[in-house]
Amino acid sequence: QVQLVESGGGLVQAGGSLTLSCAASGSTFRINRMGWYRQAPGKQRELVAVIISGDSTDYADSVKGRFTISRSNAKNTVYLQMNSLKPEDTAVYYCNAKTKPPTIYDYWGQGTQVTVSS
Repeated sequence: QVQLVESGGGLVQAGGSLTLSCAASGSTFRINRMGWYRQAPGKQRELVAVIISGDSTDYADSVKGRFTISRSNAKNTVYLQMNSLKPEDTAVYYCNAKTKPPTIYDYWGQGTQVTVSS
């Protein structure tokens, strides 16, 4: 089992910055990939950024150049630095951890609200 706890959400004006954190505990040695997803009201959950073992990263086109995902292996924590925030970034942000094959499990945090005012 893996437990994920997010923090760092809040209210910010357009153009501002926020940093989200996701601390993993439990069987963290099984984690192969961690990422951030978001879900806005009335919309499907979408991938924002992902970091894979070896520090390979990928981003949604809508956040490239503005968001940066990183991690601290020592702290079992992944971060999402969000700059130049836009009102359309408003959503609940969820941390996700995916375990290594052959049996892949998905774990989710409780979500943290990010609201960007115009």
